[in-house]
Amino acid sequence: MKTSSNLLASCLQRFFTEHLPQVRSMSPHTIHSYRDSLVLLLRFVASRVPRPVTALDVEDVSPQQIVSFLSYLEGERHSSAATSNVRLSAVHAFFRFLAARHPDRLEHCQRVISIPFKRTRSRIVEYLEYEEIQSILAAIDRSSPQGRRDYALLATMFNTGARVQEILDLRPCDLQLAKPFQARLFGKGRRERYCPLWPQTARLLRAYCAERQFDQYSELKLFRNHRGQPLTRFGVRYLLAKYLKNASPQNPTLARKKLHPHSLRHSTAMALLKAGVDLFTISQWLGHASLNTTNKYATLDLEMKREAIARVKPIPGERVVPWQKSRSILEWLEAL
Repeated sequence: MKTSSNLLASCLQRFFTEHLPQVRSMSPHTIHSYRDSLVLLLRFVASRVPRPVTALDVEDVSPQQIVSFLSYLEGERHSSAATSNVRLSAVHAFFRFLAARHPDRLEHCQRVISIPFKRTRSRIVEYLEYEEIQSILAAIDRSSPQGRRDYALLATMFNTGARVQEILDLRPCDLQLAKPFQARLFGKGRRERYCPLWPQTARLLRAYCAERQFDQYSELKLFRNHRGQPLTRFGVRYLLAKYLKNASPQNPTLARKKLHPHSLRHSTAMALLKAGVDLFTISQWLGHASLNTTNKYATLDLEMKREAIARVKPIPGERVVPWQKSRSILEWLEAL
């Protein structure tokens, strides 16, 4: 086996076992995302060389191959430009690591890192109005244990505005169900924050923990499927889609929206904004690293825009002087 092939393999191993978890302190979710991106890339390159993945060397993963890989993602796998950018971000991270460890490959790494991200279109952020959230919760049959779990899950997601993975990582020991009610959440980069709980949400979670016989100090995942395994992001997506479908006949506006679990997070932000909560507090509530991320919510709600424009005194219109034959066309244009 070539030395360069061993170099690629050994660097990949150190990248995932040392650099990402220990040096960068990245979450398991981020590490898995990087892993999936690089696995896709290596399989693509191996099919193009052609050579087994185990025989690939650093030079095989060339900038030209990476550009072709990005085109393959969008053309054959129908990935969006945003998804391709996520894959490219993982490739950049690995080659930055490789360049730091092996300066003799610096020129090759620089060419890879110089591959630019694609520009993406800003998508409209879909969110639920308060009445729509009530319709979804009302569509849940709470007579079964699964229904009570789903109700507690979605109600907690709306209360906290947590990311899906943050909710799925929630444990009984992270809850304080006596005043002051609050939940401890671990966000991106394992950043820790506390989110207040409404009394109604605290009562739901208290009853849910009692039914599931969770000890308040338990470190087991709170929300679990019927097999006793922790719920997954795909499970939450399935549950939300099911209850959206059930609630649509009672609230037809739901059928026109393209919603996903992250939409509940947007819904929380918009509900707080409409209630008069300032953007800085919303940013802390949601665990945003930058206030710029929170600012987008201020541009979303049409009703708030209408109220704002209604408070502005309109500029009085000026009478346009008609063109007269005695004036030149340039004089008339300058007078407009």
